[in-house]
Amino acid sequence: MNLHAIRAIYTFEMNRALRTLLQSVVSPILSTSLYFVVFGAAIGSRIETVEGVSYGAFIVPGLIMLSVLVQSVSAASFGIFAPKYSGAIYELLSAPASFIEVTAGYVLAAATRSLVIGLIILGTSFLFIDITILHPFWMIGFLMLTCLSFALFGFIIGIWARNFEQLQLVPMLIVTPLVFLGGSFYSITMLPPVWQTITLFNPVVYLVSGFRWAFFGAADVSVGWSVLAIAGFTLVCLAVIAWIFRTGYRLRK
Repeated sequence: MNLHAIRAIYTFEMNRALRTLLQSVVSPILSTSLYFVVFGAAIGSRIETVEGVSYGAFIVPGLIMLSVLVQSVSAASFGIFAPKYSGAIYELLSAPASFIEVTAGYVLAAATRSLVIGLIILGTSFLFIDITILHPFWMIGFLMLTCLSFALFGFIIGIWARNFEQLQLVPMLIVTPLVFLGGSFYSITMLPPVWQTITLFNPVVYLVSGFRWAFFGAADVSVGWSVLAIAGFTLVCLAVIAWIFRTGYRLRK
């Protein structure tokens, strides 16, 4: 294992994030604060509790998941897309580093960035509402696995994208709607039976449900299914990345 290669890529990506600190950190915090104002105050005044939890506290896990998923995908996709777009990808591919080491450098940097943002948003939420985390270790575990799995997904998108329009297509038109429709701001038990069944095909439901269970001990689906969903999604992403590097799919285009 070439740890020097992993550290070099990781350090470069983290330095890039620091250079865009305003966009990387301040923007998600402001967006989350607006969500608290709109959903917590406006809707929370009409919905007092959901599953025995105040609505303001209930939406906290969903808000964190929304930011973490989008940031993980965006950071990892742009990280690998930038050298491909500029032509520096040839130097990266000719370096003495395997695809595992290249992937690890970009994915760990994106996951670290999104993890930090998630924790900052969690800290910000305490300014708006009183929250008790029943299972803090499980909460950190779910958060880390989510950051890693969707950073892998973002890495795939960055290789697949041919231009900046395609790079933004999946996060904006697929990931964000899936989060909003995945029970981030409501319990799926509030939906009609037919829509409850349809919603279960949304993979984000299992992420949000497991993460919310770590906070309040209540979940829309079994925690075991949530863990299996994250693990399965991670394995699929790893298999796709291995296939990309083995075949050279869009690495040089």
